[in-house]
Amino acid sequence: MNWITNYVRPRINSIFSRREVPENLWTKCGECGTMLFHRELADNLNVCTNCDHHMAITPRARFENLFDGGIFTEVEVPTPITDPLQFRDQKKYPERMKAAQKKTGEKEAMLVATGEMGRTPIVAACQDFSFMGGSMGMYVGNAIIAAAEKAVELKRPLILFSAAGGARMQEGILSLMQMPRTTVAVQMLKEANLPYIVVLTHPTTGGVTASYAMLGDVQISEPNALICFAGPRVIEQTIREKLPEGFQRAEYLLDHGMLDRVTKRTEMRDELISITRMLLGLSPAIKGDLPAPAPVAASEDKPEESLSEALGGAEPDAK
Repeated sequence: MNWITNYVRPRINSIFSRREVPENLWTKCGECGTMLFHRELADNLNVCTNCDHHMAITPRARFENLFDGGIFTEVEVPTPITDPLQFRDQKKYPERMKAAQKKTGEKEAMLVATGEMGRTPIVAACQDFSFMGGSMGMYVGNAIIAAAEKAVELKRPLILFSAAGGARMQEGILSLMQMPRTTVAVQMLKEANLPYIVVLTHPTTGGVTASYAMLGDVQISEPNALICFAGPRVIEQTIREKLPEGFQRAEYLLDHGMLDRVTKRTEMRDELISITRMLLGLSPAIKGDLPAPAPVAASEDKPEESLSEALGGAEPDAK
């Protein structure tokens, strides 16, 4: 009896028991509740295949889709003072920074890179909302200035993907000073006659919206992205009125002339290629790389194929 209890029964249970499934294989859509397999979701650029809800995506994942072959070169950004105000709330500012760096694997809230998009050389910058809400601090200001300077140096257009909750409170007035600094950086591009395209993603709010995020030559947004300075709840509490349906969402802003386009993430790359090449005065992008067919020279020794041979040997009907 002990042999059956101690060996046979555990062996049978181990064979027929359900295997444990790793928790990170499935993601639940926050809009429709559909469970999405992680590979299927990644292949669709973190867009729900059931309801087209656009989930958050990291700058590196976005750049891997944006640049040809997923190949890009990072642009070095000057590192500012770590904690200029010695700020502390529930945690010290350096502790929050280390936690965000460990969570995201990134140095800060913005990534700048150069590469080719549809064989068009560009400079791109992208904010990471998962890094302290993508908040605009001194590093983000330095990153935008570095991106603009690199674009002017290489004579390339700048494409910026915004996603932020506003200025970083831990840096106080120094974070607010990034608004005029980034505005000057955008002006550098305009003086150099280089296109500046902004893609607003969910959410883009606060001082980011009040500065570089709304200064593009072309303003594009992902569907249903929240774009505002103050949030809807704050406005409702202030004016004590009910706001319209979809207020401050991308489609509402498009209807009221604040945006030029609302484009799905899966179609964004082709849209950016077309717009960029058009602004640069280039020919339309080549969709494929197949070589042109080689000309076939007619042989003098070989007679032309007869009609009967073309018909597989059958003689045409005399009638």
